Amino acid sequence: MKQLAMLLRQPRSLRRWPFLLVAPLLLVSLPGYAVTGELDLTGKGIGLFAVAIFVLAYLLVIAEEKIHMRKSKPVLVAAGLIWGLIGWVYVQNGMSAASEHAFRMTLLEFTELMLFLLVAMTYINAMEERRVFDKLRSWMLIKGFSYRTLFWITGGLAFVLSPIADNLTTALLMCAVITKVAEGDKRFINLACINVVIAANAGGAFSPFGDITTLMVWQAGLVGFQEFFNLFVPSLVNFLVPAVIMSLFIKSAKPSSVLEDVSLKRGAIRIVLLFLLTIVTAVLCHTLLHLPPVLGMMTGLGYLQFFGYYLRQSLPRSLARKRERYSRRGDDKKLAQLGSVVPFDVFSRVARAEWDTLLFFYGVVMCVGGLGFMGYLGLLSETLYGSWDATWANVTLGAVSSLVDNIPVMFAVLTMEPDMSHGHWLLITLTAGVGGSLLSIGSAAGVAVMGHARGAYTFMGHLRWMPVIMLGYIASILVHLWLNADSFAIG
Repeated sequence: MKQLAMLLRQPRSLRRWPFLLVAPLLLVSLPGYAVTGELDLTGKGIGLFAVAIFVLAYLLVIAEEKIHMRKSKPVLVAAGLIWGLIGWVYVQNGMSAASEHAFRMTLLEFTELMLFLLVAMTYINAMEERRVFDKLRSWMLIKGFSYRTLFWITGGLAFVLSPIADNLTTALLMCAVITKVAEGDKRFINLACINVVIAANAGGAFSPFGDITTLMVWQAGLVGFQEFFNLFVPSLVNFLVPAVIMSLFIKSAKPSSVLEDVSLKRGAIRIVLLFLLTIVTAVLCHTLLHLPPVLGMMTGLGYLQFFGYYLRQSLPRSLARKRERYSRRGDDKKLAQLGSVVPFDVFSRVARAEWDTLLFFYGVVMCVGGLGFMGYLGLLSETLYGSWDATWANVTLGAVSSLVDNIPVMFAVLTMEPDMSHGHWLLITLTAGVGGSLLSIGSAAGVAVMGHARGAYTFMGHLRWMPVIMLGYIASILVHLWLNADSFAIG
C-alpha cells in the first residue's frame, strides 16, 4: 500500500509510451502503473504467456506500415487478454478484489494522461482551424527560408519551448508547421520530425516542468530546482550532435509550395494566448496546489469553450461590420469570403483528435500496468544496481526508456532508493529524459508526431537514424560526467 500511495501522489503528464522488446529480461523488468500484486506470477507460465501476448502485439505495431493495421488494434486486444489472465488467476485464489482495485488504479492513471493529451490536441486542432499554422507556413515561405533553415528553426523552437510547455505539445506544434511548409516532401518531413522529437525530449530534460520524470525527482527532493539547469549543456549536446549530422543530408533547396496570402481567422491570436494560459494554469496547479497538471489542462479546455461561445454569439455582429467595411472599399473578394464563414465549434475540434493514438496509448498503459501487477516491479533495476556500477545502470535504464515507459523506470529507481551520488541522480534524470529519442515509439512526442505526420514520419524512418541519435545520447552523458564531475564525489 505504501507503493500505491506513493504512485498516486505522483503528478501525471503525457510523456513516454511504455514498450517492451524481444529480450526476456527487458520484457519482464519494469513496473507499470499499478502496484505489484500479492501473487508473484513472474516465474509462472501464465506470466510468460502474458509477456508473449504483449510481444506479439508490439510486433504488429512495428509492422503497421506493411500490414496497414492501425496500431491501436493489437494493443487493445493484448490489454484485454493480459488483464483477463490476471482476473482469472485472482478469482481462482479468492482475491478478485485485489485485481479489480489494481485495474481501476491503472485505468485512473491512463485517464489523467489521456485527458491531458486530449486538451493539447484540441487546442492544436483549434489553432489549425483558425489557420495559425497556415499563417506561419506562409510567413516562412515569404521569408524564403531553405529546407535547412526550416530544419534548424523548428528544432531550435522545440528545444526552447519544451522546458516551459511539455515536450509532447511542443513536438506537435512544430510537426504541424513542418507538414504544412513541406507538404508532400516526405523525406524532409521525416528528418525534420526526428529533429523535433529529439529537441523536445532534450529540452524537457533540464527543467522540472519539462518531463514527468524531472517532476518526480524534484518532488522527491533529490535534486533542487536550480540544480536541474546543470543538465542544460548535456541536453543541448544531445540535440545538437544528431541535428548537425542530419542537417548535412538536407537539400539546400526551398519548399516548392505556392506562395499564398493567408489571413488568420477571427480569434486565432486569442486562442494561442488561451493555450499559453492553459499551460500556466497546469503548471500552477502542480507548483502551488500540488494537484495533478491535468486539472489545469481541463480548466483550460473550459477557457476554450467559453471563448468559442463568445465567437458564436458575436459572429453576426462581426460579419455585419466587415460587410460594411468591405463594401465601402469595393473589395468583392473579401465580401465573397464572408459567405463561407462558419461559427467556431470546440467539440468539432475534440472530434478531430487523433483517437487511434489515444486508444493505442490506453492499450500500452494497460498492458504494462498488467505486467507490473504480475510481479515484474523493479526486477531489472534491482539486477542492475545490485551487480553493476551506478553509472552503467543509469545509462542502461536510459536506453531501456526508449522501449519501456520512463515513468515506471524512474518510479522503480525512486522506490528502490539506491545509494547514489548527486551526480548519479542527475544522470538518471538526463538519460530517462532523452533516452526515449532513440526510437520513434520511445516517447509520447514521437508517437504523437507519428500520428500527425502519418506516412511521412514512421518507425522505420526514425530507426534508420538511430546510430546518429545514439551518438548524441552518448555525447550528452560524457559531457555530464565531465562538467558535473564534482557531484559524483559524494555518495
